[in-house]
Amino acid sequence: MPGSIETIRRDCFLCLLLLVVGIMWGKSANGEEIRVESALLTLIEHADLPASESGPLVQREIVEGATVDIDAVLGKIDDHEAALVLERAKTELRIANAIVENDIKVRFARKSQEVALAELKRSQESIEKFPKSVSQTELDRLKLLADKATLEIEQAQVDHEQAKLSKLLKQSDVERAELLLQRRKIKAPFPGMVVNWKKQRGEWVEAGTPVVRIIRLNRLRAEAFVSSKIPAADLLGRPVQLVIDLPGKPKSRFEGKLVFVDPEIDPVNNQMRIYAEIENTDLQLRPGQSATMVIPLAKSKD
Repeated sequence: MPGSIETIRRDCFLCLLLLVVGIMWGKSANGEEIRVESALLTLIEHADLPASESGPLVQREIVEGATVDIDAVLGKIDDHEAALVLERAKTELRIANAIVENDIKVRFARKSQEVALAELKRSQESIEKFPKSVSQTELDRLKLLADKATLEIEQAQVDHEQAKLSKLLKQSDVERAELLLQRRKIKAPFPGMVVNWKKQRGEWVEAGTPVVRIIRLNRLRAEAFVSSKIPAADLLGRPVQLVIDLPGKPKSRFEGKLVFVDPEIDPVNNQMRIYAEIENTDLQLRPGQSATMVIPLAKSKD
C-alpha cells in the first residue's frame, strides 16, 4: 500500500527531525515568537483521477509535467455511443417541442363548439317563434353536439398539457445524455500539475480505475510539531512565515496562515501537530522540502 508507506515515512521523518532539532523560542521586534526549525512541506490536494465510465482511453490531452487549470480536460474515454444517445435525445426533444407548439386541436375544438352552439341557438330561437318547428329529437341532438364540442376542448387541453410534460421528460433525457457524455471526459478537479499517466492511449479502462495523477502545487501545507503547553487558541488562524533556502535564493520567505491545530497530544514527547497553508504562486516550493516556520505570538495592534 504505497499511500500508507508514504504517510508513515513522512511522519517518521517529521518526528526524527523534531527530536534532533527541537523547538526554538526567540524574540522578534514585536514580541515573542515560535520558531520551528523543521517544518515539512506536503501536498494539500492530490488525486489519482479515475475514469467515470468504462471504455478505451482515446485521448491524453496533457503531457506529464504540464500545469492545468481547474476543469481542464486531461483525457477522454471513447464517447461515440454516448454522442449518438445524445443526438437521439435532442431529436426527440425537437419533436416534443413541435407538438407543444402545435395548438391546432385546441383551436379546432373551440371552433367546433362555436358552430354547435350557434346551431343550437338558432334552433331554440326558431322554436320560440314557431313552436314545433324543430322536433325535440333534433333539439336533443344539437345539445349533444354542443356538449361534445365542449368536451373535445377539454380533451385537447389535456392532450396539450400531457405534451408539455412529455417535453419535460425529453429535456431530462437530453440533460442525462449530456451528463453521460461529459462523464467520458477526465477533468482536473483543481489547478495543478499532471505528474503520472497510469494508462496508455487505446488501453481499456474500467469505471473507477485510476487513469492520471494530478497534484496541486500553488498552495502547500507546512507541517510541524509544537509544545502542547501553547494554547491552541493562541495559534489557530495566526499568520506564519516560512523561511527556506532555495537554489540561488537563501533565506527566502513565504507567507501563510496556520489553519489546523491537532486536538490530540503525543504522549511520548508532549507535542501537538500543527500545519499552515503556504501560498506557492511561483511554484518555487516543492513537497518534501524542509523549512523553518516562524509564528509570531505578539497580538496585533489593530
